[in-house]
Amino acid sequence: MTRIVFLDRDTLSPETTLREPEFAHDLVLYGRSAPDEVASRIADADIVITNKAPIRADAIAGAPRLKLIAVAATGTDCVDLAACRKAGITVCNIRDYATNTVPEHTFALMLALRRSIVPYRQSVIDGRWQEARQFCFFDHPISDLSGSTLGIVGHGALGRSVARIAEAFGMTVLVADRKGAGVPPAGRTAFDEVMRRSDIITLHCPLNAETRGIIAAREFALMERKPILINTGRGGLVDEQALAAALDAGQIAGAGFDVTDGEPPAADSPMMRIAGRPNVILTPHVAWASRQAIQALADQLVENIELFQRGTPCNVVG
Repeated sequence: MTRIVFLDRDTLSPETTLREPEFAHDLVLYGRSAPDEVASRIADADIVITNKAPIRADAIAGAPRLKLIAVAATGTDCVDLAACRKAGITVCNIRDYATNTVPEHTFALMLALRRSIVPYRQSVIDGRWQEARQFCFFDHPISDLSGSTLGIVGHGALGRSVARIAEAFGMTVLVADRKGAGVPPAGRTAFDEVMRRSDIITLHCPLNAETRGIIAAREFALMERKPILINTGRGGLVDEQALAAALDAGQIAGAGFDVTDGEPPAADSPMMRIAGRPNVILTPHVAWASRQAIQALADQLVENIELFQRGTPCNVVG
């Protein structure tokens, strides 16, 4: 009997249907698993499902039956891939399920910040409309997306979807080449030039050793047009102390983040300290979480497990 352990089922909506795999199995569901609980919970597992619960080398070493780690997400930074390769464990992830929900959330953040939706809503609640004594008031800046320049860092499925929507809005799209690369190929723009020329910058790259802190003090200093920075990727892509300093210094016009470096963020973290500002929107890592997208993820997750069991694994990482 194949033993399947899902370490953090609560990371999928309770409304989501998780279909039982079509082979003999014993499925154990944990709502969540703390890092110090992972090793004991996977010790006798053949297949482990994780979304964000970390699976490190010590836990892998203590799980002799483990053959597959099915990540219930696209990002795999929660898994020690080197340890898995050494142990002969296959790792697979979820792909192309969020090509509507993440770009839509990205543009919701862009539009809300460029049009000052949040501060205008608060002004109405506070009675400012009545104080103005006319049909409108102009307390907060409003700018169009049309005619502006969007810099995209990361041009996979999500980045490409964002680019298509941006073009429909009449935006100029710059796709950043790898940071520190030489002459960019056709269709790409040098990373530093994207920082300088963009009115809005949006991040859609994975988090790894190369991309951690890809936006920090140096990059904020390059941002001549004082852009809005959008991050629906991973929190560690941005140096959060540098982000707060850039907002203080007026180097950027605003920030729309769906992710933080460490989730949930500590109450005294840089992101929580800036979250209440009128030019900052912080959402709790829900850009991926439309009802349709979560169900597509769950369906693909089970399919990945079934394909592995049949000897035809897909979406294999590393």
